[in-house]
Order: sequence, then C-alpha cells, then structure tokens
Amino acid sequence: MIDCKAATKSYASRPVLQGIDLVVEPGICSLLGANGAGKSTLLRLLSGLEEPDSGSVFIGGLGFRDQGVEIRRNLGVLPEGLGLFESLTVIENMMAVGPLYGLTKSETASRAADLLGLLDLTQGRHTVARNCSFGMRKKTALAMALLHKPKVLLLDEPFEGIDPASSAVMERLLGQLASDGATILLTSHILSMVQKIAARVVILHRGRVESDFNPSAEEGVEEVYFSIVGEPLPEVPDWLRS
Repeated sequence: MIDCKAATKSYASRPVLQGIDLVVEPGICSLLGANGAGKSTLLRLLSGLEEPDSGSVFIGGLGFRDQGVEIRRNLGVLPEGLGLFESLTVIENMMAVGPLYGLTKSETASRAADLLGLLDLTQGRHTVARNCSFGMRKKTALAMALLHKPKVLLLDEPFEGIDPASSAVMERLLGQLASDGATILLTSHILSMVQKIAARVVILHRGRVESDFNPSAEEGVEEVYFSIVGEPLPEVPDWLRS
C-alpha cells in the first residue's frame, strides 16, 4: 500500500532523508529513530503534505501529484502538529472533517459518538481544542484520522502523552484494524509498545534506513535500536548526584 522509492528531502541544504526505499504492506509497521532522524519528514512526504526533492511516493499505487484527492479518501493521518481547529470543540472538529471525506452529517455524528466513547472523550466533547490537555488533543486528532475508516494510517507518535487506559484501548484498536487489512505506519519512542504491537520495525538513522526487521523474543526492538543509535549515557554526571 505504501511505496517510497529513493526519496530525498533537504531543508536549507541540510539533507534529512537520503534515498529512502520503503514498501509497507497491510499490518502494523513502526518507524523508529532518534530525534532528527527523519521520521516525521518521511510521514509528511507519505501524507502528501510535502513533496520529495527526488524519488517518488505512491499510496495504493497512486501518486499525489495527479491523484491526491483519491489517495486522501483512503488515508488517515495523525500529524506531528495534530492539525486541530483550535477554536472548535472536540466534537465540532470531528463534525467539520466528516464531510471532507464524503460522510453525511448523520454518518459523521454516529461515527464521532462511537469514537468519542472508545477514546474516553465523551465528557470533554464540548471542550474547545485549545483548552484541551495534550492527551485529549492527541486522541481528538486520532479520532479525526479514523472517522472515514481509511485503508492506510500514518500516525506520528500516537501513544505520546496518552494515559495507560487509553493506550491499552488504542493498542487493541490498532491491532484490530491491522487484522482487518489496514496498513498502519506509526512512529514511536516507546520501544516496549512497539515490541508489543508491531509486526515490522524500520529504523532510520541520519536520514537512511539502517534496519528493517520483524521483532521477536530473539531479536528485540530495544537491542536492535540501541545497536544502531548507540547505548544511552551509562554514567550520571557527578554534579547531578547527591
């Protein structure tokens, strides 16, 4: 469903992505890497928010330049900046995006109610987005991405700032969607969660794909990750000790 070929991207002459080749089939694939490795940039290319400097990006065999509208009908995106309408309430945000995906008002309202209940947002549904907690904002943006039942999901840090109960719900939800045939590409810094839910892990390092593997007990995510990005600092500086 996702096909990225030799994609490059630079900002102010600084290379961020350097020849990315990536094919993602249905299931959950997690994109890992240190801050600045290029994860969010790659998701922006795959969601059509930016174009690669060179190379190509296809979603379901379609390209954004000529078939962007058709791609977006089957694409759900949780972006780095969340993309909420700040002056609208949680429910108003959801009601605003439903028609953009061809849903009727009644379909949008019905699906929004289900997602609000699933993600524990019902009580806060009339809270203006700019007044929501970070976790509420994240879950609202996820609900908006799911509203039209997309075949492809691009999720930037979906578990960041989410409480344990909601994380458990999201874990089951994404697992069910993957079982039903959805293609899910997500970034995360929570390696234990990635170990649990991802059937495949791709690690970016300095703008390149450094590892692409299926995690198992024998080849755990944490071990592979730190072998590439380096082990954490083993010693706490003396001045921080008591």
